[in-house]
Amino acid sequence: MQRKTQKEKQKENQKEKQKENRRLTHTFGPWYDENSRYLFLGSFPSVKSREEGFFYGHPRNRFWKVIAAVFEDDAPETIEEKKAFLTRNHIALYDVIESCTIHGSSDSSIRDAEVTDLAPILEIGRIEDRIFVNGNKAYELYCKYTLPAIGIPAVKLPSTSPANAAWSLERLTETWREMVRGSD
Repeated sequence: MQRKTQKEKQKENQKEKQKENRRLTHTFGPWYDENSRYLFLGSFPSVKSREEGFFYGHPRNRFWKVIAAVFEDDAPETIEEKKAFLTRNHIALYDVIESCTIHGSSDSSIRDAEVTDLAPILEIGRIEDRIFVNGNKAYELYCKYTLPAIGIPAVKLPSTSPANAAWSLERLTETWREMVRGSD
């Protein structure tokens, strides 16, 4: 049996990484209408969200619980309930990134990002200056690409991702409530 050299191992590892990192395009559009007053932006849909075809599809992501508490409403479970919730509470929802190279659902792996054109949402909705970004990576990308294009600063909210385990549901809800409802 022949042993592999360090260089051969590195090449194999690089090939595996290339398989894991895939160029993806957003598979579903934004949710908004002419009555939207708040715009919440994530970074890019998770694997589970891409499978489901709607935002925050991972059952451990706390977005729906937090946003429901902020708007003093019941947490929606099905996609139809989520759409009704967003409409009822005048919420537009999308992501900062339209396409990128990403490994799984890892925001930290996002490369070669192409940003979303938010103009259609901003033109039809009544968003004004109520733009909120869910998490550090989404905020970083918003500030780098979107802010110069539209000139509207966003409020950075702590991530509802299960990867943000340092924040309890209660702490997230309290912080989001202060930051979102304080914008009214």
